Amino acid sequence: MKTLKNHTLIYDSECPMCNIYSKGFIKSEMLDDNGREAFTELSLKNKNLIDFNRARNEIALVDHEKNKVIYGLDSLLLIIGNSFPSLEKIARIKPLYWFFKKLYSFVSYNRKQIIPSKKDNTEEACVPDFNLKYRIAYMAFVVIISGYILSLFSVKLGLGLRLNFWRELTICVGQVVWQTVFLTSYLKDKTWNYLGNMMTVSLIGTLLLIPALFLNLNQVFSVIYFGIIVFIMFLEHIIRCRILKLNSFPTLSWMIFRMTTIIILILLNQ
Repeated sequence: MKTLKNHTLIYDSECPMCNIYSKGFIKSEMLDDNGREAFTELSLKNKNLIDFNRARNEIALVDHEKNKVIYGLDSLLLIIGNSFPSLEKIARIKPLYWFFKKLYSFVSYNRKQIIPSKKDNTEEACVPDFNLKYRIAYMAFVVIISGYILSLFSVKLGLGLRLNFWRELTICVGQVVWQTVFLTSYLKDKTWNYLGNMMTVSLIGTLLLIPALFLNLNQVFSVIYFGIIVFIMFLEHIIRCRILKLNSFPTLSWMIFRMTTIIILILLNQ
């Protein structure tokens, strides 16, 4: 690997994804040993150079030789391109660059909903701005993926359910509508933050269901497996509500919708 010297990557130390790839750059010697610095521990020199607000949304790379800062996807491409020039050239082809830039923003603006931290409420926290477009995109992504996987898994439960993507998609959308209608007055300015976290709980459950699709489970074991995953989701929902400093009301509402949906499906298919 070719080390990019005299550069410092300003990363979010409370973001596991940021921690992993920035540490990977150091370990692989793509950056030198002091090539990263936590956003919450900025040196005075770097603090004076970076756009503080922009660095919350796009990871900043400080070039100490030129005293300039590169942000977001461009900072990552510079690091990668220093060791793999051909990869950077490919990534900068216009259609690919557009896609990767959108993907970067999609993840960056939703990273605190994907993996929240108890320290996100502090003034020094590296929390991105709220972006309605990317929040809706994230929620739509989870709804579609969850609807598809649930439609495949529901057949295994032995409830007489047939493969029906639109049924499961409607249930997933219904969960969002239910929580929004019943919790808006309680959540107030935390509504979009909560909805993003709730969708991550759904995504976790969906990903955990995928292995079962490749296993030849009978009805009993499928129901047990599903029950375990719902319990994991329940615990994760509680944890995220605590991080958001919410009481048990959102979790209770979430469970009421889930249980009501299951009961209705069972009654309709008897």
